[in-house]
Amino acid sequence: MAHIELYTTPICPFCHRAKQLLQRKGASYDEHNVMLNPGRRAEMRTRSGGANTVPQIFIDGQHIGGCDELYALDARGGLDPLLQAAS
Repeated sequence: MAHIELYTTPICPFCHRAKQLLQRKGASYDEHNVMLNPGRRAEMRTRSGGANTVPQIFIDGQHIGGCDELYALDARGGLDPLLQAAS
């Protein structure tokens, strides 16, 4: 399985939606709470090219974007191949 990282906050409904989709796909992920750890928010901004909103999603180091981008990727049939890729 791919290595998935999500930068989230516990109060973000888009974060919950993104996690639900990944869970439905059977994908495990590492979650970084940027609310509790401001250093993680700075890391998220750097890795995402300046994005400040959550969630920010990375699959095998590739920046996917936020929840809408994750769902759009799935709708195009592009999510499953990324999830199956070896890290």
